[in-house]
Amino acid sequence: MLHALTLCWYYIRAFIIIYLCLYAGIGISSLLPIEIPGSIIGMLILFALLASQILPSEWVKPGCHLLVRYMALLFVPIGVGVMVYYQLLVSQFGPIVISCLISTFITMLVVAYSSNYFHRVRDVRQMQDLRRHRSSNTHKEEK
Repeated sequence: MLHALTLCWYYIRAFIIIYLCLYAGIGISSLLPIEIPGSIIGMLILFALLASQILPSEWVKPGCHLLVRYMALLFVPIGVGVMVYYQLLVSQFGPIVISCLISTFITMLVVAYSSNYFHRVRDVRQMQDLRRHRSSNTHKEEK
């Protein structure tokens, strides 16, 4: 019985924290002059709390696992809601596909150039010079 109560408390605590971050994001969103969804701001608040380790990840883990487990089920109402705009989607199918293809291509280019920049192969002589410079600095510091 105690184990069941403890488990219930872990789930309740996780959902309370997640909803507090959500409602804090909604509150902040209503105060901002630009239109940013409160759920996005709430997610950023939760991320900041977890990344700074102000909030232990074990506190929200049970609720997150439950939400991720049933995530496909949570998308059913959204999919049904999109079907309300079926005629609009059919009439705008070409521009939607073209914008998806162009944005995918631009994303691939940005990732490729960024990856190439960060993982570029350096010249062997440049690396040898760098090693010599580092070793000479350590020998000077030891003296």
